[in-house]
Amino acid sequence: MLDRLLGRASLKERVAELEEETHHLERQLDAEKERRADAATERQRAEAEVNRLEDRVAELQDRVERLQSAEGESTFRAEETLSRARLSEVLDRLESFETEPEGVFTAYVDAERSLPGPVRDAFGDRASLVASAAPCLAVTDDAGVLSACLSVPAPPSPFTEWDDSVRLERSWFEPTGEHVVALVRSDLFALGEYDGRERTAFHGFDSELKSQHSKGGFSQGRFERLRDQQIDSHLDRCRAAIEEVSPDRLYVVGEGSVIHEFEDLATATKPVDATGEPDEALDDAVRSLWTVRLRVP
Repeated sequence: MLDRLLGRASLKERVAELEEETHHLERQLDAEKERRADAATERQRAEAEVNRLEDRVAELQDRVERLQSAEGESTFRAEETLSRARLSEVLDRLESFETEPEGVFTAYVDAERSLPGPVRDAFGDRASLVASAAPCLAVTDDAGVLSACLSVPAPPSPFTEWDDSVRLERSWFEPTGEHVVALVRSDLFALGEYDGRERTAFHGFDSELKSQHSKGGFSQGRFERLRDQQIDSHLDRCRAAIEEVSPDRLYVVGEGSVIHEFEDLATATKPVDATGEPDEALDDAVRSLWTVRLRVP
């Protein structure tokens, strides 16, 4: 009664209405905030997906560019390291290949020289592969049926020729007859006399070689001179041991930094990584020496 008389009843009703309207607006605001949060999450997911797809597109474009650039580059059709039995089989096949006169081309290509013109003419657009395989024995024919590049453990002098068969000698690729293999490292020497693959004699020794000095200045310089003198003395012993045997065919293998000292004595030299004691190191070196790599241009 008093509220009606004072006019407060209508005010209370209006306050109630406003409170209800406020609650409704708050619910709308909460719903809008939730919608915006969901939209932001969806936008982040979309942006992440866009970034992923852009990265994928860039990756595919890069792959396409690499493939396109490689289309003009030649590659070997096959590469193989030939074991003893497999090597013999491959050499048998090459020796059995016969054609009409001047139907087969054979060349020994020295890596230290530019690719000879006849090799370029014989191999055509595959000549660059022969150059990358050099030094090698390169074989092909006028019909393009035959194509091979082989590393040669005991190489002949460079040559090029067309004939009715492949020009090769087994002694270029396999140990034949009596010969000597000398393994020379700066701290070790091992020499084996062979008849074919059978070792008939062995001689070896190692030399004390100072380890690396840790000091600099004069001490370091004196150490290096002493070490060089020790290596020179060791190589003199190696040369004397080889000359004592006086082999007709000598293959010198070992450290690339020292085997060049024996090029005047050797039929052929080859850097190899042979570790261990002289006997076992020589066995490893001989296996490496007669390993042949076949590449098919």
